[in-house]
Amino acid sequence: MYLILFVIFLIILLVCGLIFIENNLGIFYQLSHKADKKSHQNGGELVAQVLQSHGVKFLFTLCGGHISPVNVAAEKLGIRVVDTRHEVTAVFAADAVARLSGQIGVAIVTAGPGLTNTITAIKNAQMAESPVLLMGGAAATLLKGRGALQDIDQMVLFKPLCKFCATIRRVRDIVPTLREAIAAAQSGVPGPVFVELPIDLLYRYELVVKELGMPSKSKSIVTTVIKWYLNKYIDNMFAGAWDKRDITPLPVTQPMAQPSQIQTAIQLVSQAKKPVILLGSQATLPPTPADQLRKSLEALGIPCFLGGMARGMLGRDSPLHIRQKRSDALKEADVVILAGTVCDFRLSYGRVLSKKSKIICVNRNVEQLTKNTDVFWKATLSIQGDPGSFIVALQSGLVGFHCDPEWGKLLKGRDQERETANNKKAEEPVNKYLNPLKLLHELDDVLDDNSILVADGGDFVGSAAYILRPRGPLCWLDPGAFGTLGVGGGFALGAKLCRPDAEVVIIYGDGSLGYSVAEFDTFTRHKLPVIAVVGNDACWTQICREQVPILGSDVACMLSFLDYQTVAEGYGGTGYKLTNETPEQIVEVFKKAKADCKAGKPTLVNCLIGKTNFRDGSISV
Repeated sequence: MYLILFVIFLIILLVCGLIFIENNLGIFYQLSHKADKKSHQNGGELVAQVLQSHGVKFLFTLCGGHISPVNVAAEKLGIRVVDTRHEVTAVFAADAVARLSGQIGVAIVTAGPGLTNTITAIKNAQMAESPVLLMGGAAATLLKGRGALQDIDQMVLFKPLCKFCATIRRVRDIVPTLREAIAAAQSGVPGPVFVELPIDLLYRYELVVKELGMPSKSKSIVTTVIKWYLNKYIDNMFAGAWDKRDITPLPVTQPMAQPSQIQTAIQLVSQAKKPVILLGSQATLPPTPADQLRKSLEALGIPCFLGGMARGMLGRDSPLHIRQKRSDALKEADVVILAGTVCDFRLSYGRVLSKKSKIICVNRNVEQLTKNTDVFWKATLSIQGDPGSFIVALQSGLVGFHCDPEWGKLLKGRDQERETANNKKAEEPVNKYLNPLKLLHELDDVLDDNSILVADGGDFVGSAAYILRPRGPLCWLDPGAFGTLGVGGGFALGAKLCRPDAEVVIIYGDGSLGYSVAEFDTFTRHKLPVIAVVGNDACWTQICREQVPILGSDVACMLSFLDYQTVAEGYGGTGYKLTNETPEQIVEVFKKAKADCKAGKPTLVNCLIGKTNFRDGSISV
């Protein structure tokens, strides 16, 4: 009996040993797939090939020894490598590319602090539902956990933030892992993915062996065994590395509304007298082209409130686009379509919705679809599906439907009343310097038809959202629900690369400018001219507005009226300063900034502004 148990124990031990050896040394795999020890190829070239096959045109980075082979290989294949002054900017730029192109946005940064610097941008991409691939360098596979330079547990940082996380241990796994990661980023609810690339997978075999520093001869049995193990370990890393593999994109899956759900929605809308559509960023995602979505909205003729990336969907002056008094409209509407719009703080958690309204909610994300339904609101029809495709299908089933024109006129009339009031407020004197509302009106009047607006700030940007009118679909970029400051430099970088002929204008607060003003160096080096308009009130006003009356102190809220235009000039751009100019002089400065930009110079207009009560009551928490 004991002998049998002993034999079973030995068999189990042998099996476990074989599994360990195969997992770490790939002995059986190496019988049919040899490592090419003389090859000059490296893993970075495989990464670049996968990116190229997936249509990646731009790779954002901040250089580091862990990732150099990828950057060099990408450049050789014609992928434009754009290096930034901070890793977070690289990810913000990739995010912008993803939003504007409908393709995967890609960034690569070095190990340790290089990756930790990206965490805010990755979380922002997660909440904004942007398909971003972040690749990060890492310590050599044999040195993980042994105190190597910048060696930390990177996976534990990104697993809560990313749809897909993987660390690669063999060169032959680079291609399939990246293909899987990119498909995951774009499928379902889009979001960021992370792939860790240990340094010894990216350099060629000869250099990896040399770096390991194994003795050429040894009489010690222990040293001989260790050397044998290390040789087999490295051979396994490179075994089959250069075998031909499929590098084409994997299929991407997207949830779609069911025909029965669309039919139910058609019935609800066809009976509506006062319908409204609230269109959110998710409606701009592939597969529905923005122009097709716009045509469907115009054919429906239903008044629309546009938020996030959907701003500009109907152009500058559409009679269907309602910008003001949303709460009043929602109280009166009999049918409300929430197309990619979420009942979070932006809709007062659903409290602005009337219990008398029939609510059709469409969202890819089931959690967003039902957010706060147990408290303040309840959907008549909930559809887990793509909002853009839903709107197109809804319009196709409502041919001949005409929304009551009196309803649209009522909402547009209220809209114009508020616009008139805003115009009057823009003419009011302020305590010092320029009226920010007047400044923004003058800016809106000179924007090009192809301009892209990048919003990065609090109070000044909040005012801009009411006054500036994006010229068309996908012409407005803001951080999204996370409310992140510092997106300006990266978003503008990605936007200018995607649309080189567009006029890219960053709307900065003076506080938010500090996060990414150094990227003026990036704009200069890469010949990517953009315009930055800074609302400089020497204060974190969105916070100060509530802190002072409630707590009686402006501690930590005050800044200074600094010469930010000089900073831009130091980074190779041009700069202008506005203080107490007339409207005509303001326009003249904006025109000079536009001319500088068209001549290839990134330009910053430092606009000193005073205080208004325009945004009293706006939330900051």
